[in-house]
Amino acid sequence: MATTDMCPMKPEPTLSFTQGLIVGQISVVLLIAAFIKFFIFGDAPSPEVTATIRAAERRSRTLAHRQSLLTLRSTTPNSARPGQPTLNKKKSSILRSPPTLTIGSILNKTYYNVDSHQPESLDWFNVLIAQTIAQFRSDAQQDDAILTSLTKALNGTSRPDFLDEIKVTELTLGEDFPIFSNCRIIPVDEVDQDGLSLNKGPHGEKRFDANSSRAKREGSRLQARMDVDLSDMITLALETKILLNYPKRLTAVLPVALAVSVVRFSGTLSISFIPSNPSQSTPTMMTFSFLDDYRLDFSVRSLVGSRSRLQDVPKIAQLVESRLHRWFDERAVEPRFQEIALPSLWPRKRNTRGGDDPLLDPAHGTAASSVSSGSAGKGKGREIARELKEEARKEVRAEAAAGQRRDLRDREISPPENLRYRRARGQRDGSAISEFSMPGSLPGMGMALDLPP
Repeated sequence: MATTDMCPMKPEPTLSFTQGLIVGQISVVLLIAAFIKFFIFGDAPSPEVTATIRAAERRSRTLAHRQSLLTLRSTTPNSARPGQPTLNKKKSSILRSPPTLTIGSILNKTYYNVDSHQPESLDWFNVLIAQTIAQFRSDAQQDDAILTSLTKALNGTSRPDFLDEIKVTELTLGEDFPIFSNCRIIPVDEVDQDGLSLNKGPHGEKRFDANSSRAKREGSRLQARMDVDLSDMITLALETKILLNYPKRLTAVLPVALAVSVVRFSGTLSISFIPSNPSQSTPTMMTFSFLDDYRLDFSVRSLVGSRSRLQDVPKIAQLVESRLHRWFDERAVEPRFQEIALPSLWPRKRNTRGGDDPLLDPAHGTAASSVSSGSAGKGKGREIARELKEEARKEVRAEAAAGQRRDLRDREISPPENLRYRRARGQRDGSAISEFSMPGSLPGMGMALDLPP
């Protein structure tokens, strides 16, 4: 019974404290080595594999968005859809409104056959775009406006606390120009961005049906699509420091230099117009976006450290490329798009430039011969326009005061019922012809009245 009450003996540990410490240190070293080898110095996947994976993700996101729109359209009644007016306002019977034009009637009136029209090359458009980009690059070389704006944007309020001041060390705007080609017009709606109501022909080809219900549905519009290809070297190089502020401020500082270059971009640009809505006071909008099958290649160079430096870390390049692709996808890749409000295209006098005549003030026609179109800058143009407006206001006030004094003098001299005539300057055929001077008439012109002799 005494033997049963005794505590069992504990087994002695097989490893001593020193052996356990050594095993723990070795495991930590192995983990750090694996992290450095596979995370920092691991081989990055090929650009083709990365582009394929990203294209598949973008395509699945686009299909999910279209499916949600189809579900919303099927569950929402026609009377409750947004964008449709609910109040019937009385329209004027004088202003004749034209009949509602569908995309099919627009194509018929412009003689554009979607099925047989050949894509356009857009050579003339490439020349205009190249001239605009060349002027932009020339203006950027004249002053440091773009460099100042870029530095201010990078060091704005969104900069995290662990980053020091960001300095731009290199900025290259490139030397080549984008090439637009293969432009075509495609009828689309808000759900089917690949072309709506394309029926099969007798030989299996796709044909556009202008009389289908989808072509006449609200939200259907015409869209211009063109291929874009740019092979250039647009580089932005930055330099900053990573700050470690724990457990106290500036515990460690790690210099980092990064250079990102856009090597090539190829994709499909889609442009369409949204008509104005008077009930909501919205102007005409131009929308543009890129299809999800685009290709954007970067070249990322990195340098980490001050003495023992790590150059061109693959994982840093992957993180930067992923962030840039996400930034572009969230702004200009369908189903997202950019909207630009278009100004009024109605011809106005104040927008007129050029010609042999001096620049005239649109309100009162005062000459400003010292100003020529294109010779004055934006700031000087605003000052001249302000001076012209002040002079015009002074002239209007002076003319109004003179008119009031003239009316008072006429009332004192003669009663309002009195009408003074001028004597006739000549007679013809025995009848007196009296010539009256009309207000606002040209010199030498008048109105002749036959008066009795």
